[in-house]
Amino acid sequence: MNVGILGFAHGHVGVYCGRWRKEPDLGIRVVAGWDHDAGRLAKAAAEHGVEPRPTADALLADPAVEAVVIGAETSMHADLVERAAAAGKPIVLQKPMALTTAEADRIVAAVDRAGVPFTMAWQMRVDPHNLEARDLMQSGRFGKLLIVRRRHTLATHLWKGFEALWHNDPRLNRDIFADDAAHAADFLYWLRGMPESVVCEMGTLVNPRVPNDNAVAVFRWADGAFGEMVCSFTAPGGENALEMTFEKGVIVGNHGDGPSTSAPWPPGAVQLKWWLHGDAAWTLSGRPAIRSQGERLEGLAAPLAEFLHGRRPPVATAAEGRDVLRMILACYESNESGRRVRLA
Repeated sequence: MNVGILGFAHGHVGVYCGRWRKEPDLGIRVVAGWDHDAGRLAKAAAEHGVEPRPTADALLADPAVEAVVIGAETSMHADLVERAAAAGKPIVLQKPMALTTAEADRIVAAVDRAGVPFTMAWQMRVDPHNLEARDLMQSGRFGKLLIVRRRHTLATHLWKGFEALWHNDPRLNRDIFADDAAHAADFLYWLRGMPESVVCEMGTLVNPRVPNDNAVAVFRWADGAFGEMVCSFTAPGGENALEMTFEKGVIVGNHGDGPSTSAPWPPGAVQLKWWLHGDAAWTLSGRPAIRSQGERLEGLAAPLAEFLHGRRPPVATAAEGRDVLRMILACYESNESGRRVRLA
């Protein structure tokens, strides 16, 4: 399948292109690209061997381009999805979905109107350890879920020049919390569905040019269970990324994000383990370790290829992407108002 890229702003897109190029058996050939930033387009075209196109419409008008991956700045997502859907192209959309619910509504409406295949690009949903943790939860062996905590971090304060990037421009992306906490919010949504409410505190603790670099949100589901989302984008390291507490046991996931994979691992470290009350020892997952965040991002390339070839359902639908955006925007509302915000 010939694929075109609409915007190379999101670094994840380059990871998928690299994996598809290295593994031709996945059946994805990236043939064309567009970006409003001419320098970024030239660099990406040279790196990935794609033909640069002068406009997004020129790329979409090419019948040889059979599908598109949208990786432009967040503020451009709704417009590009509408144009790609009208052109009849299957769509992979990078996170976060949009800046506002109105923009998300436009995306959902465009996809529904055109009837084109669409998926959000969420790597946490295809991570093998996350899949195993969810299977364990759904098995019923652990009883009722009481609290799930997801820690999601980056070390942006150590990245030279990060404060000047588009990620921190409110016109293009709101801020780093909207950009990257979306992963953790989607993980909670994927586990349990839409929460009923949220209470959130966020703040700028390190660099005033990188707003909302730390935040904690507590979601509640209809059955009373808590979902805690801990996000620090000024974290130099870490270890524990997931903790699920049940009536009858616990599930613990380690080394599940960038800082925790790059920090030194303790001897004998495992990425997923669980314990049921009464067991003599912890059970360790037998799944291979993922040693870098780049490897974790690459893990989405094959599922996206399968989706584009019609061999699997979307990783996440447009409606699900809109729900996750609602969760993120509710965190802002709670932080600004100092009160619990209802989502249901």
